[in-house]
Amino acid sequence: MTYRVCFVCTGNICRSPMAESVFRARVAEAGLDGLIEVDSAGTGGWHEGDGADPRTVAVLEEHGYAGEHTARQFQASWFSRLDLVIALDTGHLKALRRLAPTREDTEKVRLLRSYEPAAGDDLDVPDPYYGGTDGFEECLEMVEAASEGLLAEVRQQVEGRVA
Repeated sequence: MTYRVCFVCTGNICRSPMAESVFRARVAEAGLDGLIEVDSAGTGGWHEGDGADPRTVAVLEEHGYAGEHTARQFQASWFSRLDLVIALDTGHLKALRRLAPTREDTEKVRLLRSYEPAAGDDLDVPDPYYGGTDGFEECLEMVEAASEGLLAEVRQQVEGRVA
């Protein structure tokens, strides 16, 4: 049975496609790509159908990640097929939890940086959209750091299902 993870930010053109690309690479490196499905979406539909922000694509490609992406808006109906919904900041976390149809679905929503022990109390990945390339680099660093802990948690869940 496939374990499904969806990353969510505001417009699905900066942070969540970056997280999707990085986590998909981590899953493949771990040899789990047949067991874990990785996706992303936005809380809003402003950019539906658009590709990722060119700065996102440039930073991803510069660091060896795939940059192909088409933005879309998260739908409440998706909760039924997802195992984990990863918010990139507390605003997304609150919006997703309000959207969740059941208490069980609400519990599927987590902040990405909650999987990074060194993050401390600052669990938001800042939106790089209105800044320069350095903000996208910082975003990538945060996503990469949190992806290791997230992968460990997801691996444990997947292995629990297989056992």
